[in-house]
Amino acid sequence: MSLFRNAQFEISIAKPSGLPPPSGPEVAFAGRSNAGKSSAINTLANHTRLAFVSKTPGRTQLINFFRLNNGAVLVDLPGYGYAEVPEAVRRQWQNLLEDYLTKRPNLVGLVLIMDSRHPLKERDRVMIGWFAPSGRPIHVLLTKSDKLTRSESAATLAAVRKELAPFGEQVTVQLFSSLKKTGVEEVERVVGAWLAPSDEV
Repeated sequence: MSLFRNAQFEISIAKPSGLPPPSGPEVAFAGRSNAGKSSAINTLANHTRLAFVSKTPGRTQLINFFRLNNGAVLVDLPGYGYAEVPEAVRRQWQNLLEDYLTKRPNLVGLVLIMDSRHPLKERDRVMIGWFAPSGRPIHVLLTKSDKLTRSESAATLAAVRKELAPFGEQVTVQLFSSLKKTGVEEVERVVGAWLAPSDEV
C-alpha cells in the first residue's frame, strides 16, 4: 500500500496555539505558493482534492493535518513568498511556519517543494535555514519537471544538489512531476525511511 494513499483530513489551524497535541510522527510539506505543493500532495495521496489547489497562489493560509494509515501525519504548511499577499498576512504566515518548524517535537522531516524552473529562491533558503539546525532531514522535490527537457532536468537537479551539498546527507533532492506522476516512488522511499524508526518502536 502506498505510504500516502488514503490520507484522511484531521484539522486545520491558523496560529501556533491551535496546534493539536503531538500524536504520531509528522512530515511537513512546504513550498512557495506557486511551486505545485498542493498538486504534489494530491498526486502522492492519489486524491484529486485532498489538498486545495487554488487558481490564485497564496490562498492556503492554514496548517492542514492529514492522518496516514500508519499513524503518521502529513502536514501541509501555508504557501509562502507570493507577492500579492498583504504584508500583515505574510508576517502571520511566517511566524506560524517558523514556530511550527522550529518547535514541533514530533516533526521528523521536511519535504520542501520547489518549481524546477525556479529553484532555491530566497524564501526557500530561509526555510532550509530555519529547519536545518534541527538536524532532521530535508527532501527537496523539484516539481513541474515535465516542463523541462531531459537535459534541462538533469542540469537543474545537478545544480541544486551541488548548492545544497554542504548539508551532506541531511538534504536530498529529486525531480517530480504531478502531471506525469513521476518521482512518486522515490518520495515514498525517502519519507518511509524517516518513519521507519518510529514504526519499529
